[in-house]
Amino acid sequence: MPTEDKWKANLEKVAFAKRFPGLLPEWQACQGKTVEAITPLTGKQGAAVVTFTDGSYAVVPPLAPEAWELGQALIDARHHLEPSHREAYQEYDRLTAKDKEALRSARLEKILGAIHNNVEHIPELKDRLKALVKEWP
Repeated sequence: MPTEDKWKANLEKVAFAKRFPGLLPEWQACQGKTVEAITPLTGKQGAAVVTFTDGSYAVVPPLAPEAWELGQALIDARHHLEPSHREAYQEYDRLTAKDKEALRSARLEKILGAIHNNVEHIPELKDRLKALVKEWP
């Protein structure tokens, strides 16, 4: 078989695979479906084929979310998850508040450190800070 024929045959196969019956194009299409099986995808660590009882399926990426994605998932799906995980959400809320306070404190220390480290080198810094404080109500 000439190389060009092989290339065309592969294109046909790929085009058919992309329109194979039952392939779900987006996550929303999975809503309400019942999972029949989750089969590891050969050749891609962590990826899988999720098949549903109605014969539809989705190819899913590896479950390796980044830290920010996990946090955002807990926020976005809270109304679905919280009824089953109230205590976990209370702890997550506590840790979120602790993180926000630590960030606020770190910012304060950074600002104070910058002032302290520059006060000798910028003589007008003290006067500018005093003026700034007087502007505040």
